Amino acid sequence: MKKPHVVVLGGNFAGMGSAQKIREYAGNAVDITVIDRKDYLLFVPNIPNEVLENRDPQDSLKMDIPSTLKRDGINFIQAEVTGLDVDKKTVTYVPAERPGAEAHSMAYDYVVVAVGCRLAFDKIPGFAEYGDTVADFYHGNRLRAKLHNGGYKGGPIVIGSALWHQGDGAKDVKPYGTGSIPAALAACEGPTVEMALSMATWLQNHNMGDAKKITITTPAEVIAEDAGEKVVGTLLGAAGAMGFNYVNNTRDIVRLTETHIEFEGGQKIEAEIKVIFPDWEAYKFLQGLPISDNKGFVITDLLMRNPKYPEVFAAGDCAAVTVPKLGSIGHEECEIVGRQIAAAVGKMTPEKANTPLNPVVLCLGDMGNSKAFYIRSNSWFGGPTQELRFGRRNFFLKMRYRDLFFWGKGKTPSWGNKFATWLAEVLK
Repeated sequence: MKKPHVVVLGGNFAGMGSAQKIREYAGNAVDITVIDRKDYLLFVPNIPNEVLENRDPQDSLKMDIPSTLKRDGINFIQAEVTGLDVDKKTVTYVPAERPGAEAHSMAYDYVVVAVGCRLAFDKIPGFAEYGDTVADFYHGNRLRAKLHNGGYKGGPIVIGSALWHQGDGAKDVKPYGTGSIPAALAACEGPTVEMALSMATWLQNHNMGDAKKITITTPAEVIAEDAGEKVVGTLLGAAGAMGFNYVNNTRDIVRLTETHIEFEGGQKIEAEIKVIFPDWEAYKFLQGLPISDNKGFVITDLLMRNPKYPEVFAAGDCAAVTVPKLGSIGHEECEIVGRQIAAAVGKMTPEKANTPLNPVVLCLGDMGNSKAFYIRSNSWFGGPTQELRFGRRNFFLKMRYRDLFFWGKGKTPSWGNKFATWLAEVLK
């Protein structure tokens, strides 16, 4: 008999993780195909460290997708996904190895949407000429050259986020019973905090100033609001003591110029370097579908399954319930998707599979000089936990996670989060 066919859209963290978990739990009961426009995984979390240490992130933060998936008997197609018909249960795609390829269609029994989001730098006037970021290799190396090859002249620096236009697909979801998935004005501000702290250290190490040269901005009432009031208060107190400038309620970015960044709220801040984290948009092929919310993010319950189309799953940043757009939440969603599909094909009991998403903000951010901050909090969703730690042990955890990820070809040990929590919070 023909095996059920699972098609996974996307091959980065959420796509690769979902495919591997489906194979782990469903075994050979299903055929799996992953489709991604590129043939390598982009390991984004460590790009800031590589850039500031003057190392090319392409040398250490790429993982080959086809050979990694082949280890588990998972098929891979390098292609751009152009359409999803949830009524006909088909995916449309165009091979991406060479320009001018023809369109193809593929049928599925189950589909996992894990394409991430579109980072809308192109909607920020002046970004191409005057903006910087650490969201990918190209922009990371562009900033690296500016910092280390004499392009930066020692002027003021602004680090902040554009306004995020969140959809309405998770407004009624309550992960902790009485809590909710809140509305956010920034997709994820852990990288903003990380870049600000590590940039201040870089300035000091290169005798070019300190935190007083840096302005941190946020479109929200407070930065990193998802970490909880206690954590944010401690972070802001520490940042203030270090001398950082801080501007909140900026709303959206209006434009970048050679000398300034301008905001919708009327603020105009002088900056030679402007490190921006943009709006996160759903891909066009998802917008307007019956599985998507008003912004194109895929609607799911806490078992990562669409309520109207139960054969459709989502994981990672393209899922409406993934708020903030954070890797640790995506990892939990991959686990859920793997168990749900295993149960659907009779390889796992519903009792074992039906553990819902309990989102936790888990963040490790570089501070420079082999130090990092550690945040573990679920208070934003209605949970009781808010933890914040600073120190070298957290930097060790961040670097070892990268090493484990590459050593295990994307498969991190199931005890990883518990061990990290013990090491960061319990071990003295």
